[in-house]
Amino acid sequence: MSTLRLEDLKQYSDVLRTRQGEAINIRFVEPRDTEELQHYFRSLSTRSRYNRFFGAISELPKGLLSEFLDVGARERFTVVATKMVDGFETIVAEARYAFHAETSTLEFGLSVDDRWQGHGIATALMKNLECRAAALGAEHMFGDTLRSNETMISLARKSGFAFVNHPDDWKLVRFDKEIAVAPKDIPCASWRLAALSRQADSPSASA
Repeated sequence: MSTLRLEDLKQYSDVLRTRQGEAINIRFVEPRDTEELQHYFRSLSTRSRYNRFFGAISELPKGLLSEFLDVGARERFTVVATKMVDGFETIVAEARYAFHAETSTLEFGLSVDDRWQGHGIATALMKNLECRAAALGAEHMFGDTLRSNETMISLARKSGFAFVNHPDDWKLVRFDKEIAVAPKDIPCASWRLAALSRQADSPSASA
């Protein structure tokens, strides 16, 4: 997949629904989100931040924040789930994913604002990530979580993931899922984006 320009990414977003039917917008993160993204992570409970990063941090370190904002670099992407709250676009969840072409896998991690947990946002976001994995050509998608993170383990199990021991860290467990559905069956904006990108890379694209 070719390097993507931010101005091209702005038009690609998806609308998901909570269990209550409320609209949640999923879009690629933008530089304008810098402060809001930091505010989001600072607002997470200590436990939620620990579960997300496997360590005690109060906010994104400068280097990691830069990586979160560098969408498309080395096939790594960050999306935010936003909702209008009191007239402001507010980040209520985030996900970061990386496509590993050599193994045809997509690795991901996500979090949901503590105040919005239990609304079905994580379930909808994981389904959206499945579409993004298919769009990039992944055959499997996987994530890692702490063995103590019962919420994430339950979510992954309900979403059809199988569990295996983590290859490097006994404190973690890995969950893996085969991408067995056609992207058209779980449409998302990133599928169209990937298709357009591949057309642009094709030698016959300008014919």
